[in-house]
Order: sequence, then structure tokens, then C-alpha cells
Amino acid sequence: MDSFSIRRFVFLGFFIAVTILLTFVFSIQTTFLRLSFSFLPIALCGAYFGAVPAGLMTAASGFIGTAVLGLGVFFPGFLLTDFLTGFLFGWVLHGHPLTVKRTAAAFFLVAVVVNLGLQTLWLTLFYGKAWGAIFLPRLVKNILWPPVQVMIFCAVYRALRPAASALLSGKDGRR
Repeated sequence: MDSFSIRRFVFLGFFIAVTILLTFVFSIQTTFLRLSFSFLPIALCGAYFGAVPAGLMTAASGFIGTAVLGLGVFFPGFLLTDFLTGFLFGWVLHGHPLTVKRTAAAFFLVAVVVNLGLQTLWLTLFYGKAWGAIFLPRLVKNILWPPVQVMIFCAVYRALRPAASALLSGKDGRR
């Protein structure tokens, strides 16, 4: 597929919209924790389009969601972690056979580097709270949630694979 095709931009726009809804509207959120299914469009975008498009899509979702819905505060560190989340999913998942092992590696990498590392640092700096007070609940979440994410992602990816392959390749019978 041409890297600048209209079809590609439509899909990226769709992923932005779904990510915003799952992140800001349909999520359970406290000041320091968020439980949502926004990982699905982010990881799918990474698997289908690669690191840079997924990183840009995720950063755009965070920026637009914060600006339009006003449910958060803009902080450049959060924009960086949004980009890195999509980038890491694309880097690990795109262009490789998606095995459970590779998928688990992607989710583990995001959990450790982004969620426990950078995101905890930004929250500590932004709110001025003790690192330990923020880190411990996030550690529990990032131990329990990634295995569930991997199972859900693998099931959704396998279910969407035939339709997504046809749509992304342009062989869906439409012009």
C-alpha cells in the first residue's frame, strides 16, 4: 500500500477516533491510574501500519482528546509517552508474524518502559507527589493488566485479520 494513500489516512483517522473514545470516555480513571481498552486501536495500528504512523496516531489521539474533551491537562511528557506507546507497538508487532510471545513482549515493553517508567516520572513531576506513592499502585496494575491485554489483543487481531487484510490491501471489491 502506498504510504500516503487516502485509505491509510482514513484508517489512521478511525484509529484516532476510537482511541480517543476508549481513552477519555469509556475508561475507569483516577488521578494516577487508568484502566481502558485504548490499547486495542493503538496496538492494532502498530501491527498494521508500523512504528512511526502508530506513534503519530497515538500522540494525535492524546493531544486531540485532551484539547477537545478537556478531561486532562496538556503536558509534553504525556505527549511523548503517547508517541512512544504507539511507536513501541509498531516496532515490535509490524512486519512480523504475530505470535503470543511477540505480542507479550510488546505489551511488557510498553508496561515497563512507558507505563512504569516514563509515565510514572511525568506524574511525579506534574503532581509533585512522592514517587513511591504513585509507583506502587501502578506496579500492581502493570503486573495484572498486560496478560489480559495480550489475550484480548490476540483474539481481536485474529478475528479482524481476514477483513483487515482485504481492506488494507484494497482488495475488498470497492474502488
